[in-house]
Amino acid sequence: MSRVGRKPIPVPEGVEVGISNGSVTVKGNNGELSWTYHPNITVAYASNAREITVSRPDDQRQNRALHGLTRSLIYNMVIGVTTYFEKRLEIIGVGYNAVVDGTILQLQVGFANAVRLPIPESVICELSDNTHIVLKSADKQAVGQFAAEIRGVRPPEPYKGKGIRYQGEYIRRKAGKAFASGA
Repeated sequence: MSRVGRKPIPVPEGVEVGISNGSVTVKGNNGELSWTYHPNITVAYASNAREITVSRPDDQRQNRALHGLTRSLIYNMVIGVTTYFEKRLEIIGVGYNAVVDGTILQLQVGFANAVRLPIPESVICELSDNTHIVLKSADKQAVGQFAAEIRGVRPPEPYKGKGIRYQGEYIRRKAGKAFASGA
């Protein structure tokens, strides 16, 4: 059995869980998330014990893989509706900055024009200052995907370290051209 898949998912107070027609719906303080799981996997909710269990029919390779995956995704949904998932990015470079204009994130990162990215509906985008971006969402996949899109606009370069990086990310630096004398 999968070590991850066989662990029951505890459901905290204030979170409602609904399972019907092969989909799981989780509702909490931070919103509502739903996800359709694979038909080979069985998901059960014991309301008296307040826990969700995930099981598989046999030990085929695909079912073993789906078992742990399904449990992890449902667990992330339960955690997401109670506390937001968060990604922090920092912009490094002279004149590089970010501005939130309604539902658009504008990045000025060394191009001739500002890069305009639409903020997904499920993601909250906050700027603590014009070089630090904080993304929050109940959906772990949505916040990670949008953070990766922002970082992809101008990934950090290895010579001066300029660009957009995750907070705390280490960028391996390279030496520049060595000065050749004597020629």
